[in-house]
Amino acid sequence: MSDAVVIEDLHKSFGPLEVLTGIDLTVTSGEVVCVIGPSGSGKSTLLRCVNLLESPTRGRIHTLGVEITDPDCELDALRRRIGMVFQQFNLFGHLTVLDNLTIAQRRVLRRTRAEAERIARENLDRVGLGDKAGAYPAHLSGGQQQRVAIARSLSMGPELMLFDEPTSALDPELVGDVLTVMRDLATEGMTMLVVTHEMAFARDVADRVVFMDGGVIVEQGAPAAVLGDPTEERTRTFLRRVLDPTHLSDAELD
Repeated sequence: MSDAVVIEDLHKSFGPLEVLTGIDLTVTSGEVVCVIGPSGSGKSTLLRCVNLLESPTRGRIHTLGVEITDPDCELDALRRRIGMVFQQFNLFGHLTVLDNLTIAQRRVLRRTRAEAERIARENLDRVGLGDKAGAYPAHLSGGQQQRVAIARSLSMGPELMLFDEPTSALDPELVGDVLTVMRDLATEGMTMLVVTHEMAFARDVADRVVFMDGGVIVEQGAPAAVLGDPTEERTRTFLRRVLDPTHLSDAELD
């Protein structure tokens, strides 16, 4: 299988603050990779570099076979092949759900209104919101808005999906519907790079889990290994705090 993402010696600094320090990571086509780690570890910055929403300070990134860090890269053409779902839904409040899904299809991909609406309705059905085409975002729950955002990305026909903590802004009871859609995408073979704090999702759906801390990849491997029997103490400490937030180590009690 081909590689969807190849990251080599990636560094990213914001002024004097180095957020990413020598990242090397490969994502194979059809693979689901979940990136976990504490806040400030560089996870979201890494994801945003993959489609050049953040420009690396140093290093090379090949996305879908194209060197996106090449100054001559046709960035707009490449981004049409990549879907990205953010923490916030970024829907147009003055447009209906259907119009939110068709506007980029028509303006960027030059599809006819009829074709764009057909594809939009298929993807709304795919995320369980076929009856919401005429609704406005303000009339939807947060979980429904996030599923609309996923359907909007899918309507562009992406080969790679990037998810930046897509459930972090949702109330707990709304998380499950969004994760179900993502599970279905994984089952269908979509290549996915997911920054998440949902450990159960990472354990059950990911082909590989990457743990980041301090701007570096501390360890990576199969979910059962990284989440069940990590080799690095930094990983073990993080998982203890996430899975048992009331636990305090002896050192923390001193």
